[in-house]
Amino acid sequence: MSNSGQPTKTIPDFEGTLTKADTSVASFEAEHLGGLQRLRIFLQAYPVAVPIFVLLLSILLFGFTTDGKIFLPGNLSTILKQITPIGIIAIAQTIIILTAGIDLSIGAIMVLATIIMGKLAVQSGVPAPAAMAIGFFAGGVMGYFNGFLVTRLRLPPFIVTLGTLYIFQALKLWYSQSESIRNVDTEATAPLLIWFGKVISIGGFQILYGTIAFLLLAWLMSYILKHTAWGRHVYAVGDDLNGAMLSGVQTDKILRSVYSVAGVIAAFAGLVLIGRVGGTVTPLAGETANLDSITAVVIGGTSLFGGRGTIVGSVLGAIIVGVFRFGLSLSRVDVLWQDFTVGILIIAAVAIDQWIRKASA
Repeated sequence: MSNSGQPTKTIPDFEGTLTKADTSVASFEAEHLGGLQRLRIFLQAYPVAVPIFVLLLSILLFGFTTDGKIFLPGNLSTILKQITPIGIIAIAQTIIILTAGIDLSIGAIMVLATIIMGKLAVQSGVPAPAAMAIGFFAGGVMGYFNGFLVTRLRLPPFIVTLGTLYIFQALKLWYSQSESIRNVDTEATAPLLIWFGKVISIGGFQILYGTIAFLLLAWLMSYILKHTAWGRHVYAVGDDLNGAMLSGVQTDKILRSVYSVAGVIAAFAGLVLIGRVGGTVTPLAGETANLDSITAVVIGGTSLFGGRGTIVGSVLGAIIVGVFRFGLSLSRVDVLWQDFTVGILIIAAVAIDQWIRKASA
């Protein structure tokens, strides 16, 4: 039979069609970045660069204004002694701010923990190791309480910790009965409490055991944040809470753990503070610890909006504050102008942080 009545199927000539196709490669015009844009991207990738630059600049500045006196071993030793308790508190504050939170009660936790340790070891006859353990536990409980309120009541961390600041301050005055424990009593009854106040002398330079512990703690927390799942979750929660939740991160658990760890670190700062001041335990200690720790963290390059920052930067921030205060004091600048200068540093640090954040916008 003939197939002339049926439609003819045409097989496309693919090879012939391809030879006629346009063989030019698509090209895109490269984006030319200006010098400031490159700098902004660099600083976002390496947030420690700013505090390193500021620290070097401040050292050179005060080396000039003090005729090199700031470089004397005794003066360098004094700076390190002064910044050690605040530096430890800054580590605690850093991990909280990385989650886009803040803790205004961290200084009160530190002082209340020192009073608990001092009262138990010196006045109640509790062995010093047990008193220290109870103080650390109390710090963790107070931190957990902050985290519980933040996650369960869904209140801003600023409001929660502002409220607990007054609660912990009232508790420290009630428990201590507004009385201090003398250093001679601490030395006689619980000398272990002042162990971190011992010094290692190298020529004219002295370094506290507490300062060594501070640096070791900074290394440990930096390692944990960089190389553990918990640390990565801390950054994820601060960078995008909802995104972290959708990706399977138990955000509430992370936040509670962060505030708890910060409380334990604050208690440790209190123990180091006891050694730093020679054994005196007073409810009036650490009144500026909250603001000083936030200052160190912000100047160290940690973003108040969370998700960006390092422990190393906060350590450098604490050193910068210490160098500025001591350098200005050595230059015989009035205390009020020292505070003025630190205020300028804070505003400049936050402005730089806002500028750097635009690199990812």
